[in-house]
Amino acid sequence: MNRRPTLLAALALTATAALTLSACGSDDDSTAKDNDKIAGADTDKEKSPSPTQSASESGGRPKITFPSDAKNVFEYQKTGDAAKDAALADSTLAVNAVDEAIFQSDTGTRALGFYITDKALSSYITYVQKYVDDGETWVGETRYFNYKVTLPDAKKAYVTYCSDESKSYIKNKKSGKVDRSPATENAYVLYNTSLTKNSDGIWQTTDVVSNRGNKACQP
Repeated sequence: MNRRPTLLAALALTATAALTLSACGSDDDSTAKDNDKIAGADTDKEKSPSPTQSASESGGRPKITFPSDAKNVFEYQKTGDAAKDAALADSTLAVNAVDEAIFQSDTGTRALGFYITDKALSSYITYVQKYVDDGETWVGETRYFNYKVTLPDAKKAYVTYCSDESKSYIKNKKSGKVDRSPATENAYVLYNTSLTKNSDGIWQTTDVVSNRGNKACQP
């Protein structure tokens, strides 16, 4: 089952050269502690922590909420570098912001414009609007893993990661019908993202390219 369309693949990411496919399969991925959760995310208590929901709501950050039948799971290990870890944390909140907009059928949510800007925001607005126009949402679980982060300077970051959508499914909002078609290799996606740190210290996603069915992300 392919929850996400291939809309983002058309974007041009200036940092692509810095984000090689070797990012998937790196030793940087680990699952987060159960007591340190991201809004809308599930975690594994035996591994390293992901950014907390309380952190995402502090300093004027918008609260992100998910319905009870959907969750994102982010698996990565903190690097020990404060800037890299902040970029990783905000990249996951950008993912959650997109999904919250889908759940709310609203391209104008505060979190969407808070964590995403520039070409990425334009693309994600179009992406969310497709769900709205089709009267659809999603349920289940999406797993994000094999993270790699690079900081060429103090205000620029490149983050790559994979997603596993094999356990998330399209749901028709009106009928409530869920499409549980068997997963294919296209349920696995490689993401290359570019982030910029703004004046408030938020690492905003500015550009993104996705590659659905990429072999580097296959189980």
